[in-house]
Amino acid sequence: MLWAGWLRGAAALALLLAARVVAAFEPITVGLAIGAASAITGYLSYNDIYCRFAECCREERPLNASALKLDLEEKLFGQHLATEVILKALTGFRNNKNPKKPLTLSLHGWAGTGKNFVSQIVAENLHPKGLKSNFVHLFVSTLHFPHEQKIKLYQDQLQKWIRGNVSACANSVFIFDEMDKLHPGIIDAIKPFLDYYEQVDGVSYRKAIFIFLSNAGGDLITKTALDFWRAGRKREDIQLKDLEPVLSVGVFNNKHSGLWHSGLIDKNLIDYFIPFLPLEYRHVKMCVRAEMRARGSAIDEDIVTRVAEEMTFFPKDEKIYSDKGCKTVQSRLDFH
Repeated sequence: MLWAGWLRGAAALALLLAARVVAAFEPITVGLAIGAASAITGYLSYNDIYCRFAECCREERPLNASALKLDLEEKLFGQHLATEVILKALTGFRNNKNPKKPLTLSLHGWAGTGKNFVSQIVAENLHPKGLKSNFVHLFVSTLHFPHEQKIKLYQDQLQKWIRGNVSACANSVFIFDEMDKLHPGIIDAIKPFLDYYEQVDGVSYRKAIFIFLSNAGGDLITKTALDFWRAGRKREDIQLKDLEPVLSVGVFNNKHSGLWHSGLIDKNLIDYFIPFLPLEYRHVKMCVRAEMRARGSAIDEDIVTRVAEEMTFFPKDEKIYSDKGCKTVQSRLDFH
């Protein structure tokens, strides 16, 4: 009985591997091979077998909220607001079987505070391959939209790209990095996809997720954090309501935010403006320890201290916050 089962599995695998070789040339062959594999195994569906050997968009795949919470708490330092809001927003959105619109998050703060890192964590928790997934799409403003005179072309390309990918996978994730370097007007091309429409030209975007990453608003966030510090209050006392209204208005009126006078803000299509606070000396040390663990190295507190002390801090008098966050921790650790 075991031998027969092994033969069925081996035969199915051989057929599938053969199908993958010719997939680029003859799609019908793939279907025939998988159908044959299903007949041989006697119990696996077309999708069951195909998805064992290729990445599939599984709309029914639940979000493991506990795993996401653990990732954020263990890997993201000094960002209690981001941890709380992202966990609640993603969990609530994915638990909703019939969302009225896509989830749209705008992450703001200085470089090195964890925005890109969080987008990576989110991607990995939504699709197993993370940023390498066929269903996670990263746009970098200076790479994909560099020329101001080509705004109309970029708008058309962006609409086609998003429409095509959401048609292929309703749970697609779109990450826009360096929003503060995006030419004004480009991002408004995706406004219809973020709105409260059941469908746009026959495609539903309501299960997609859009994430914007921006340095814009970093000065406003730092001012609030500094005000709390000077008043003797803990950074953990800062609440979303202390920053979100200031952020949305500040970004809307900032010509270098990528969202200057954007309809996305004007029509309240961005669900959360999430502030990333400037990192203190103790957070930099946490980053160093995390990097050492990731490299499989024993934690050497002398090295941790030396790397942290090599960073520069601001304001000039108080020297509270790292001016590069944890961005240069990896390269500095290479010298020790």
